[in-house]
Amino acid sequence: MNMPFKPAAAASIPEAEPATPDPVSAEPLAAAGMAEADAALTPSLDPIAADAAAAPPAMSASRTAVLGAILVALGPISMALYTPAMPTLVAAFGTTIATVKLTLTAYFTGFALAQLVCGPLSDAYGRRPVTLAFMLLYLVASALALWAPTVDILLAARLLQGIGAAAGVAIARAIVRDLFTGQDAARIMNTIGIMLAIGPALSPTIGGITLELLGWHAIFGLMVLYGAVVIGLVMFAMPETNRRPDPALVHPFRLIAVYGRLIVDPRFIVPSTVLGAGIGALYALGTMLPFVLIDRAGLTPTQFGFGMMAQSLSFAAGGLIMRKLLIRFDANRLVMPGILLGLAAALVLAVLMRSVPPTFVTVMLPIGVYAFSLALIMPGPSTGALAPFPHMAGAAAALLGFMQMGGGLLGSLAAALFGDPVTAIGTILPAMMAIALAAALLAPKAGQRTQS
Repeated sequence: MNMPFKPAAAASIPEAEPATPDPVSAEPLAAAGMAEADAALTPSLDPIAADAAAAPPAMSASRTAVLGAILVALGPISMALYTPAMPTLVAAFGTTIATVKLTLTAYFTGFALAQLVCGPLSDAYGRRPVTLAFMLLYLVASALALWAPTVDILLAARLLQGIGAAAGVAIARAIVRDLFTGQDAARIMNTIGIMLAIGPALSPTIGGITLELLGWHAIFGLMVLYGAVVIGLVMFAMPETNRRPDPALVHPFRLIAVYGRLIVDPRFIVPSTVLGAGIGALYALGTMLPFVLIDRAGLTPTQFGFGMMAQSLSFAAGGLIMRKLLIRFDANRLVMPGILLGLAAALVLAVLMRSVPPTFVTVMLPIGVYAFSLALIMPGPSTGALAPFPHMAGAAAALLGFMQMGGGLLGSLAAALFGDPVTAIGTILPAMMAIALAAALLAPKAGQRTQS
């Protein structure tokens, strides 16, 4: 089954203005019940697309991809650097595993909720100044975590870190939407994904080595350094890409109306649910893997760091293959194969976790296949969810990111209900991939209801 997440315009929603018709024929999930409305709109109705046609993009595709990857990677790297230290922090602060897990939950909460604010702020006041403000908050919070004397201070610092890092993922996607659409945007998102995999692949290794050589404080020192580098890049290498900032967009009633419109529009909510479950599972895994691989499988923090490269390098390999596939296939056609592959890997993990003792191979082999599948899933929904909404790209990107991090938060909270992390990891991943599949399969019915 093909999985096009193409923007299909609805006559009742004026923001839905595709830049160009998609050359691939619309299939059930693609239009989600609105295919016939596409013909009623023309590219000239999208002033942002018209601007893009009249002037070259403010940044090249390669520069957009590099800056986008650096901004998007801030959130996952801030988590991946930290995870090897979680068991150590239990002893360092004389606290419980549950309390240390809360530091990650606090980060998730700040990261998810703040996206709902920073995205619309970038629509209202511009991508660049909002990014700078949030990166400064991240820098200050990282310094606070570095010198945290108690676990309560660390909890507060991680919450603020999550809020600051939220701008990276929300605004990077909005920048891509500002400058590119269609397959061009899908290729950039795939390139961002490949480069994004490198940072989280190396981060657990760097975090584990840093922990053993310099202690847990140094991990937050690395985050301070990353924050300073990002601020420098935003100041000197990132031009403003929002051609029409509008302060009225952050009026509370207008903002509620925008989010309400997005939530009920199947062109947004269907691909967002797929990503929220599929990518959210990846974030949820970050809260479980340290306790499975270090406490139960017996890996040291350094071994754990090197071992996590299997997950990220699998994703990078999938991204490289996806880059070749995008030359021949529309990104949307590869989503369902990716979901089925990820679900199969999750079911294998569920069986293994209930039949044999956890080892690095029995845990990371199916998780590596799942990570590979994400590279097939991501580009289509990522671009399809934003393309119909050029005038609210920041808000749409923010809500998209919120659903992904919200999925991770819900997954991590559900995992905390299990007394055994091995049982949790063998349950949460299959459940979330099943949700992604259900959202994809139910999309045609949602589209039929929209038409009627």
